[in-house]
Amino acid sequence: MKEVEDMIQVLYNAKANNGKGYEGTREIEKLFPKEVIRFVDVLDINSYDDVLRAIPREDKLIVSGGDGTLNYLINHIKDDTIAGRTIGYYPSGTGNDFAAELGVKRGELIDDISMYLTNLPTVTVNGKTYKFLNGVGYGIDGYCCEEGDKLKDISDKQINYSGIAIKGILFHFKPRKAYVTVDGVTTEYENTWLAPVMNGKFYGGGMIPTPNQMRLGSPKKLSVMVYRCKSKIKALATFPAIFKGEHIKKTKVVTILEGQNIKVRFEEPCACQIDGETIKNVSEIEVNV
Repeated sequence: MKEVEDMIQVLYNAKANNGKGYEGTREIEKLFPKEVIRFVDVLDINSYDDVLRAIPREDKLIVSGGDGTLNYLINHIKDDTIAGRTIGYYPSGTGNDFAAELGVKRGELIDDISMYLTNLPTVTVNGKTYKFLNGVGYGIDGYCCEEGDKLKDISDKQINYSGIAIKGILFHFKPRKAYVTVDGVTTEYENTWLAPVMNGKFYGGGMIPTPNQMRLGSPKKLSVMVYRCKSKIKALATFPAIFKGEHIKKTKVVTILEGQNIKVRFEEPCACQIDGETIKNVSEIEVNV
C-alpha cells in the first residue's frame, strides 16, 4: 500500500447528479487504479476550513460534483484556506456548467481550479449574502429551478428543464417589470422574463446568457442579461438561441450590461437560483464584485 503522503483526498456530494453523486465519484478510481483514495461526503463535514487544513498539502485534493457542490464549498471555505493550494475538479453533477466553460466534459479531471475559487462576487438575497461561481438566475430560470426541485421531491427521474421553461413561458410564468441598476444607473424594462447576473458564461445546464463575460477579467466586471418581450411566442422562439449564445443578436429582446455593482428588482417577486440552488420569493438581488 502507498504511504499516506501519496493519498488522494476526494470531497464529493452524495446528493449531486440527482442523488447519484457517490456512484459517479467512484469513477475516479479508474483514473488512479494504483492510488489510495479517501472519499469524504461534504454534507458530513462540520468545518470545511478545519478539514482542508488537516489534509496534507502533498496529498492530491479533488472536488467531485456539479455546480451546486462547488457553490456549497465556496460558501463554507475561506479564501485564505484555498490560497496556495492545488484543488482538482471532477465534474460529476447534472449541469456541470463551470466545467463546460473550461472545455472539460463530465468525467474528465481538471488538475487545478483554485484560481477560480477566490475573490468571488457576492449576491445579497432576502437579507443574506452568498458567494457564487457561475451566475445568479432571476426570473423564469429561477422558476424552472423551483419547479425542478418539486419534481425531485417526488421522482428520481432526470429533470427536463427545457420542458419546464417552455411550459412556463406559454402558460405558467408571468413576465415582470424589472428595474436594473448598474453602477448607480437604473433602467426600467417591461415584460422581463429573466435577468441573470453572471460571473461566467454558462449556467442552467448549457445556456450561454453572457458569451462575452470574462471570469478572470481585469478589471473585474459582471454581466447582466435582460431578456424581455411582450409576445410569448416571440419569447419562446428566441429562447433556444441562448444555448448557442446567439440571442445577443436579438437586440430588441436582449440587452447585456456590465458593471461592478448590479441590482435587479422585479415588481412581483419570484424565485432566483444561485449556481443552481433555489431561493424562493425574491423581490430584489444585489450583486457585487
